[in-house]
Amino acid sequence: MPKTMQDVAEIMRDIDFTMLSTKTADGGIAARPMSNNRDVDYDGDSWFFALDTTDTAREIAADPNVGLTLHGNKGLLGKPPVFVAAEGKAELIRDRAAFEAHWVKDLDRWFEQGVDTPGLVLIKVHADRVHYWDGEDQGEIRP
Repeated sequence: MPKTMQDVAEIMRDIDFTMLSTKTADGGIAARPMSNNRDVDYDGDSWFFALDTTDTAREIAADPNVGLTLHGNKGLLGKPPVFVAAEGKAELIRDRAAFEAHWVKDLDRWFEQGVDTPGLVLIKVHADRVHYWDGEDQGEIRP
């Protein structure tokens, strides 16, 4: 039975680290690990924090088309892993209320001043297309 976006969002939520890919100024593709902090909405939105001085933020500002890739183990011996690849548009949010709504205590390790960290941005990625491979079950969803 094909998975719904809600099913895939649950899978994505259980995989902490995502590879976020952006387009570089010279046309290349840059990828870096980002924690989603278990913040994945049922409609395909994923949320990440960064600083506006990073290549990540600059590249998104120049071209909001991004990719997300995730790989997770099901935790049971002999069970196949799960893979998710999503493409969509990223948005840079600089709103303190939005920071507070998506903040988790673990982020204090990376942003010592919390939601008051100078240059903090919240990256919202809305997936336009999601592919998943879960054992022999695979499919594509367009949220």
